Amino acid sequence: MSVIPTILVFDSGLGGLTVLREVVRARPDANYVYVADDAFFPYGQHSEDAIIGRVVPLIGELIDRHAPDLVVIACNTASTLVLAHLRAAYRVPFVGTVPAIKPACARSVSKQVSVLGTRGTVQREYTKALIRDFAKDCAVTLVGSAHLASLAEASLGGDPVADELIRAEIVPCFIAASEAGPRTDTVVLACTHYPLLRQRLIALAPWPVEWIDPAPAIARRVANLLNGVAGCAPQASAAMIMTSGRQPPPARILLPFFGERLVAPHSNQRLPQAGLHC
Repeated sequence: MSVIPTILVFDSGLGGLTVLREVVRARPDANYVYVADDAFFPYGQHSEDAIIGRVVPLIGELIDRHAPDLVVIACNTASTLVLAHLRAAYRVPFVGTVPAIKPACARSVSKQVSVLGTRGTVQREYTKALIRDFAKDCAVTLVGSAHLASLAEASLGGDPVADELIRAEIVPCFIAASEAGPRTDTVVLACTHYPLLRQRLIALAPWPVEWIDPAPAIARRVANLLNGVAGCAPQASAAMIMTSGRQPPPARILLPFFGERLVAPHSNQRLPQAGLHC
């Protein structure tokens, strides 16, 4: 491993920035390459085979180009589909993002837990297996959102997003059998885009709940695999790649996620297999 490790963070879009923010806090000394596969966003519109066929060779190209010491797949949809394929194909360590059902059920007092994710994530057998293994005595409600990830990206970019649109996506998470009976007290954010809207989710919720964001746990796992934080390195670099070839968001948006370090521009050389611009 290099003295200053390189960490590649991959997502379908900008949601993985919420994971990047926590990883940067855990490893402020590392070099970072953030890749948003916005040319294929949202992943929920594609078949499982299409996502696997897209992501596995694309990650291979990125590994060849950037030689990361570790890759974070900061996307629930991709992680539940491709992690096994990636680990079989490449020798780089991978850290995935999966619905935080185990900690949510352990922390719930009412034992009424909802999992808010994309439709693909909540329908996947991987998610159902997590419920079977870790839900114990909890009642788990799966809520597949069709639009919340896109609303989060729009909001991050400064576009107005009406409260009613967000409220419609989260209302099914809130289950109450009766006024006096148990009701949902914990909601798993099973898409890395959703924490981008965290403050609005809190404000629009019918009653207070604990929102479970997996990003801090992912950051701890990264730090563990890379043997802890060695100290801040001023020369550490940061870069962002949009697979569509679009310009990344402006610096004022990116700085908080990259630990206030400037994000360097990248060349426009095309990677051959996946048509990636970077």
